Amino acid sequence: MTFNSPFSVQKKTKRLAVKLTTKGENYVQKGHPWVFSESITKINVDAKTGDLAIIFGNKTNKMMGIGLYDAASPIRIKMLYQGTAPTKIDASFFHHKIKDAYKKRESLLKTNTNSYRLLFGENDGFPSLIADVYADVLVVKLYSEIWLPYLKDIIENLIEISNVKTVVMRLSRSMQQLESHQFVDGQVVFGKLEQPVVQFIEHGVHFSAHVIKGHKTGYFLDHRENRRQVGLMSKGKTVLDVFSYAGGFSVHALAKGAKQVTSVDISAQALEIAKQNGLLNSYSGKHITIAGDAFEVLNRLILEKTTYDIVVIDPPSFAKQQKEVALAKKKYAQLAQLGIQLTSKGGILVLASCSSRVSATAFYDINAQTLQASKRAFETVNKTQHDMDHPIGFPEGAYLKCGYYRFLD
Repeated sequence: MTFNSPFSVQKKTKRLAVKLTTKGENYVQKGHPWVFSESITKINVDAKTGDLAIIFGNKTNKMMGIGLYDAASPIRIKMLYQGTAPTKIDASFFHHKIKDAYKKRESLLKTNTNSYRLLFGENDGFPSLIADVYADVLVVKLYSEIWLPYLKDIIENLIEISNVKTVVMRLSRSMQQLESHQFVDGQVVFGKLEQPVVQFIEHGVHFSAHVIKGHKTGYFLDHRENRRQVGLMSKGKTVLDVFSYAGGFSVHALAKGAKQVTSVDISAQALEIAKQNGLLNSYSGKHITIAGDAFEVLNRLILEKTTYDIVVIDPPSFAKQQKEVALAKKKYAQLAQLGIQLTSKGGILVLASCSSRVSATAFYDINAQTLQASKRAFETVNKTQHDMDHPIGFPEGAYLKCGYYRFLD
């Protein structure tokens, strides 16, 4: 297997002997993938990022698990393996983990879909690493340098198991600033990329992703099933898609026969992508785009007494830090209030959140309280999470929640 960029900067790693607090041990035993710095009571003084951290029990002195040491993060050890059986972290180890992850996605790939998340970070045993497939292009995104010593083995296995022809490397902002590697964000490390915009299919609907410069890896795959559901409800309907980005909900609605779809996003560039994604499909409805702040646009539409059969409100994360949670909850309530006023009689309001720090219980409670306060009769149609290629392996991994509410008046 020949790579375009040699993985030559492969620092040597060592094995660290680690012991934890009782609380830290309990987390590891329960399968939690994070060990915070304050949980470590004993470790080698020369520990460096990427070293293998072997965790031993305080009472038994037997191995409890293996992780990767990250000197730059408060999550000091990111777990690869929990158990007592002797385990070697090598190409074969990664092959089995990637193969297991692929098997979880097989039923999705039996549908008319060729885009999926193959590795969902910690939830698939690859903390701080994401791997998304768009047709025959694999996009790997790194959030930590812990993976640098193992990256060649991982990518070789990803190529073999997913059968892709091209691999693009994406780097988080912090990774872009490091000098410990030779990678550049958007670098094609394997195969050829004819165009930076890659076309793919999602349940028979055509889309595109800018794999070099697009958000995350180029697209948001987690809402796939919710987009399909909205599409199925849209025939002959008017649809409002708020925070539409590249038009995921909008395009599904158009492709499934919506009479009119209005996409709202603060980015005119994103709306242009939404238009182009729509044109990849055959549709007869009208596609309107409005660039502007969502709160301002929705208030203006309310003043104009505009209503829609289906309103989808899927904002970006409002709480990237714990101190932002209270404000995030207020914003969710405000958006729900606006959505209620824009949804027609018998219409459906779809409210989503991707803020991991706002729990599903809290989010659904906010929606219920806001809906009840409106005095409009409604019923809760459905509550959903991520699609199947985003399996949830630990509590913090469950960030996406989506509620469907039908108004009876």
